[in-house]
This record gives sequence, structure tokens and C-alpha cells, in this order.
Amino acid sequence: IIQIILITNTMSIKRVWVEDDCISCGSCESICPEVFEVIDISQVKEGVVFADFEAGITDAADNCPVSVIKFE
Repeated sequence: IIQIILITNTMSIKRVWVEDDCISCGSCESICPEVFEVIDISQVKEGVVFADFEAGITDAADNCPVSVIKFE
């Protein structure tokens, strides 16, 4: 008998930030423009419901070349 257990993450992203070492490459904005905006440096847009864009946020963080996108 093979048993498959599916664990769902009930935690949603509540906070997103970009640390100071951002190189303004624009990767995050191209992956998730609903959340990230690059002006001089990458910024998190205000008023965004992060839970609606969790896949994009995690993808942007995973693909950041300097690993400065953080969330919790």
C-alpha cells in the first residue's frame, strides 16, 4: 500500500521587503509586477494583498541574483 500525504501551507505571506543590496536588475518586477516596482532600486508596492501573489513573490525571491527579496 502506498500512502500519499498532501500537506498544504496554511500560512500566507504577510510582509515582503527588499534589502539594501538590491542591484536594480528588474527581475522581480518582470516576474511579479503586481508587487514589485523598480525605480532607482526595487521596491514593494504599497497596498498589495501579498496572499494573492504568493507564487510570484516566492518566484521573484528565488530568482533574485543577489538574494535580497525577503518575505514572511
